[in-house]
Amino acid sequence: MEVKAQLRYLRMSPRKVRLVAGLVRGKKIQPALDQLKFAGKAAAKPVSKLVSAALANAINNFGLTADNLLVKEISVDQGPTLKRWMPRAHGRATPIMKKTSHINVILSEIKDSGIKEGKKVKIEAPVKLSGKPMEDEGIKIVNKDAEVEDSGSEVKNEGKGVNVAKGGGTVSKGFTHKVFRRKSG
Repeated sequence: MEVKAQLRYLRMSPRKVRLVAGLVRGKKIQPALDQLKFAGKAAAKPVSKLVSAALANAINNFGLTADNLLVKEISVDQGPTLKRWMPRAHGRATPIMKKTSHINVILSEIKDSGIKEGKKVKIEAPVKLSGKPMEDEGIKIVNKDAEVEDSGSEVKNEGKGVNVAKGGGTVSKGFTHKVFRRKSG
């Protein structure tokens, strides 16, 4: 049984990550994680998290034991390069290439425990929403060009915009109306 996990778009150079990946290739899981824990490289942390994620996949999805697993393959491929520019003397600019990595891990069993299948996930039927959800909550949906009737008062839209909330309708008269309505002094 093989268990896979992948990490994509890691913002580290693949050349640097390959140094760390070579440390754990072909090792059992626990010695591999111990090796990564004490490796003095920045790439050790994301690789360790990826190997731990693959181990969690094996235990939870396939019911395998950690003692019977080893890192069969770990490959580091180059992802897309981010191109940036750095200003230099005399108005020049030099390119900076920020490289990314894709890491793939495959764990396999040391002693075959038989054919195992992943857990079957039961998918429930989707929930259907009934009718118009806004009207169920007590909010009226009103067209801006229509008349608004609420609690016996009529407000006509005169092209200014109608604000309708729960309870009542108001007509917005604009910014100048607010300015000249203020009390002076």
